[in-house]
Amino acid sequence: VQLQASGGGLVQAGGSMILSCAGSNRHFKSYHMAYFRQSPGKEREFVAAISWNTISKYYGDSVKGRFTISRDESKDTIFLTMNSLKPEDTADYYCAAAHYSQITTNEGMGDVTNYNHWGQGTQVTVSS
Repeated sequence: VQLQASGGGLVQAGGSMILSCAGSNRHFKSYHMAYFRQSPGKEREFVAAISWNTISKYYGDSVKGRFTISRDESKDTIFLTMNSLKPEDTADYYCAAAHYSQITTNEGMGDVTNYNHWGQGTQVTVSS
C-alpha cells in the first residue's frame, strides 16, 4: 500500500492541527495504521495507532488525552487530530501501515518494526 501524507506546518503552543494519510491500495481496510514521529537526533517515537477494523486505538504516553486517531473508510484515509500542542511535539510525523495479519498483540501496535509501509514525513513545528 502506498501512503500519501498531508498536513503539517507551523502552529503556536496550545493550538491544534490535523494530519491526514491516504492509502492507495484497495485493501486499505485490511491494514492497521499508525503515526510515528521523529526529532533530530532521536529515535522514531510511537504516537498513535488504529486497528484495521477501527475497534481499537492506541496512544503514546506523551500524547494521551491530546491526540486522536481516526479513519474514514470511505476515503481510505486516516487522521491525526492534535490538540493542546506543545513545543516538544515538534517533529517529523510519519504515517505507517501494516497488514492486520502482521500484528497480533496490543504491544505490537506501537512497535515501529512491525510496520513495513511508510508515508513521507510531514513536518510539524510548535512555537512557544
